[in-house]
Amino acid sequence: MLFNLTDAASWLLHYKYFVLFPAAIVEGPIATVLGGFLAAGGYLNIFWAYGIIVLGDLTGDGLWYWLGYSTRGKHIGKWGKFFGITDQRVERLETHFEKHSGKTLALGKISHGVGTVFLVAAGAAKMPFWKFIYYNLLGTLVKSAFLILIGYYFGHAIAKINSYLEFIADISIAIGLLLVVALFFYSRRKQKT
Repeated sequence: MLFNLTDAASWLLHYKYFVLFPAAIVEGPIATVLGGFLAAGGYLNIFWAYGIIVLGDLTGDGLWYWLGYSTRGKHIGKWGKFFGITDQRVERLETHFEKHSGKTLALGKISHGVGTVFLVAAGAAKMPFWKFIYYNLLGTLVKSAFLILIGYYFGHAIAKINSYLEFIADISIAIGLLLVVALFFYSRRKQKT
């Protein structure tokens, strides 16, 4: 986690919505739960908080998309070979996003911890930006509503919720790494045969 819960809560109490937007960009899920908790205490308006959180989350998603989009041509040829990324694999990624963009981005939204990989991949696949925003908006509306309600009704257990979110992130990262390693060995074995 990029910031301490106590510090984040005190900043939100003091600066309110001005801090909520950048917090949603950087650390969306925990900022959303905190926003719900503070709304339950009457410190924030839940509807304003929800709108700002959705806007912040979409802004963060757009930045990750831009990173994938802008670095694709410049760095894949130079650095991609070290990670097994070839032009052929990028073409397959483009085809995948053409056929399954909604499902892929929805999976990225619920995969706390490795979701940024999906966002960068969408940019690298040159997925049309408005289509990217559309699918991410749908996922963000649902995920943010769920998390803000958790904060609103169960905010007193914020430290416990944070530990669950960190556990989910750790599991997602571990599963993601296992999949990458498995795909790497599978592709190597397929190339030899």
